[in-house]
Amino acid sequence: MGVSRACRVNMNRAASRALAPLFTLMLLGAGVGGASAQPLSLYQDEAQARLHCSGDTVVWLDFKTRRYYTAAQARYGRGQHAVFTCRNQARRSGYRRSIFGRR
Repeated sequence: MGVSRACRVNMNRAASRALAPLFTLMLLGAGVGGASAQPLSLYQDEAQARLHCSGDTVVWLDFKTRRYYTAAQARYGRGQHAVFTCRNQARRSGYRRSIFGRR
């Protein structure tokens, strides 16, 4: 037999949700999203980001809101569609500092 139509639709939705961050990273790497957008160095681990960003602040970059959070903010390190990067790279790529969640 085969898989029912409802199951195929649910599988396609789950696959598209799982691949959404990957497509976002591909778009950022290609420079899509504006003339001033620069490729970002993205890290899943904060320690890796700290090694790369010597002399700069490590921030938590949220792709959905196009905001970044510093370590002093409540949303730092939280969220599914976000990674660590250097603050200056985030600024050059058009991301803005979040004013919410400051401690």
